Amino acid sequence: MRKLATVLVLLAFHLAMFIPAGTSAGAMEDAHEAITRGDWDTAYKLLKPLAEKGNASAQNDIAFMYSEGFGVQQDYTKAMKWYRRAAEKGNADAQTSLGLMYELGRGVPKDDTKAAKWYRKAASRGDASGQYFLGRNYNVGRGVPQNNVEAVKWIRKAADQGDPNAQNDLGTMYEDGGGVPKDYVEAAKWFRMAAEKGYDLAQINLGNLYELGRGVPQDYVLAYMWYNLAVIGTPGEEERELRAMGRDRIASKMTPAQIAEAQKVAGEWKPKKGK
Repeated sequence: MRKLATVLVLLAFHLAMFIPAGTSAGAMEDAHEAITRGDWDTAYKLLKPLAEKGNASAQNDIAFMYSEGFGVQQDYTKAMKWYRRAAEKGNADAQTSLGLMYELGRGVPKDDTKAAKWYRKAASRGDASGQYFLGRNYNVGRGVPQNNVEAVKWIRKAADQGDPNAQNDLGTMYEDGGGVPKDYVEAAKWFRMAAEKGYDLAQINLGNLYELGRGVPQDYVLAYMWYNLAVIGTPGEEERELRAMGRDRIASKMTPAQIAEAQKVAGEWKPKKGK
C-alpha cells in the first residue's frame, strides 16, 4: 500500500502542476502561479470559471483540488464529476486519475475493469502514469487478463519516459525474470535510473544488488550509501526502522573507514532530474 501511496503523491503533484501551453493564457498562468505558491483559494477562483466553460485542463485541476481537499472541502463525488468531464474531452491526466478513482473506489464503487479502461485511454495518448498503471494491472491481472508481455510493454513505455515507479518495476522484472529474461545488469540499470531520482524503493533494490554483487561489482560502501538514502527518504517511523536494520546489517560487514566514506557520499548525494 505504501508503494501505491507514493505513486499517488507523485502523480497528484504532476496533475496539479500541469498547465499546458495554449490554454486560456492569462487566467491559467495566474492559476499556475497561485498553485506554485500554495495559494489554492486563488487558484480555485481562477480555474472554476474556465472549468465551467469546458476547459479540460482547468476541469482536471479543479478535480484534483476536490480529490485532495486543496482550497476546497475534500469531496470525491465532485472530484469524479470534474475528472470525468476532462477525461471525456481527452485529457490524459484526467483519464489516469479517473482510473485511479475507480481503482480506489473514491466517489464511485470500486471497479478494476473501468479503472483499466481509463488507464488504457491515457496510455494510448502517451501518458506515462497511465502506461505504468495499465502495465501494472496486466502484471497482476487486475481489471484485465494477466499478461506478462503486455505488462512489460506498457511498463517499459512509462520507464522510457522517466517514470520512476515504472523504472523500478522494470528493474524488478529483470531481477526476477518476470516477463523478460533474468538479467541483473539490466535490473541494476533500471533501478539506478529510479534511485537517482530519489525513489526509495529503487534505492533499496540497487543497494541490495551492490551488497550481493549482482549486475554490479560487490561494493559495501555503495550498498550502504543507497540503503542509507532510502532510510533518510522514508517518512514512516516504523518502516524507516525496518530499513535501518538492512543498512545496519551491511554496516556490520564494513570497517569504520568504509562506513564514514559511505555516509560522506550519501551526504553529498543530490537527486538527478530528467529521464
